Amino acid sequence: QVQLVESGGGPVQAGGSLTLSCAASGGISSTTSMGWFRQAPGREREFVAVDMRPGGGPFYRESVIGRFRISGDSAKGTVDLQMNNLKPEDAAVYYCAAGTRVGIFNRRRAETYEFWGQGTQVTVSS
Repeated sequence: QVQLVESGGGPVQAGGSLTLSCAASGGISSTTSMGWFRQAPGREREFVAVDMRPGGGPFYRESVIGRFRISGDSAKGTVDLQMNNLKPEDAAVYYCAAGTRVGIFNRRRAETYEFWGQGTQVTVSS
């Protein structure tokens, strides 16, 4: 059974940086895409970024382009999300997600991803 464990969340001031990390255990395949979603109070879970594997590269939601960077190691089953110039609207619980059938038409949808972490809180103060 694949399990995802996130780390790296916490409080930060607007304009600051945080790096979230996610590690998979339980035999995740190197071809499984790994990404990040977030959910703020009262809002639906929304796509943030994904490292599409194998070889599909990164893809981001528009509002984080130029500020967030996703990277990972498919052999190790890890993915990081480096977040710079954080804004109050970035505050949310961030979830690591992994999916075996992620493609260009479904990568933004939460239901595409079979495996989820417990989430890590990111708080941004203005």
